[in-house]
Amino acid sequence: MAHQNCLITNDWICGAYVRTRSQELTDATLQHIGITLASVAIGLLVAFPLALVARRWKVVAGPVLGATTVLYTVPSLAMFSLLVPVFGLSAAVVVTGLVLYSLTVLVRNILAGLAAVPEETREAARGMGYGPVRLLFGVELPLALPAVMAGLRITTVSTVSLTTVGAIIGYGGLGNLLYDGMRSYFKAQVLTASVLCVALAVLADLALLLVQRLLTPWTRTRRRAGKRGRVVVEKAVAA
Repeated sequence: MAHQNCLITNDWICGAYVRTRSQELTDATLQHIGITLASVAIGLLVAFPLALVARRWKVVAGPVLGATTVLYTVPSLAMFSLLVPVFGLSAAVVVTGLVLYSLTVLVRNILAGLAAVPEETREAARGMGYGPVRLLFGVELPLALPAVMAGLRITTVSTVSLTTVGAIIGYGGLGNLLYDGMRSYFKAQVLTASVLCVALAVLADLALLLVQRLLTPWTRTRRRAGKRGRVVVEKAVAA
């Protein structure tokens, strides 16, 4: 019974809680990951055409950016509550709300990435016979990847955090444990769920950073070239 003492005394750090509730923690973590992945993936699928429309027709850019910004200002509790009459008490409420929140960052970063592509690069590609679709996917998007991935990282980390609010309708992943733990003042449950949530955000950010580095090797080459250039200049000045 000694190893159960931390449960009896309601300690913050309790290995017995992790051991006895491992399945509950696993289920909550998997639900959290599932909701986050679905929300970010759908958000990216929605944001991409919106960004292309905003870029193609400037008159649409203002309303699109304005609408996504307004959506981001709606408190999460209010957002989820407004979606309940449409979807009922289901995971779709949380996913839809998170998708709407993701659009602000994703649309802006996609637009910023595409706008940063040098015009001479586009002209060179057109001169080589690239059509609009091939130009977009073969030239512009690869060069816009650093900005797009930066937006994706921000969106993913914020989505991991906001998913916890879904606990108000029972679909909050680790947020369910946080909510129940705070309501009953179960310290070990609150701390364990909080640590897992932070760990998910950190791991997701690191994974996306690794993907970004793999997809954009030229940025590392550029940085190394820049460093070598600075060293050469410093040596010349010193001489």
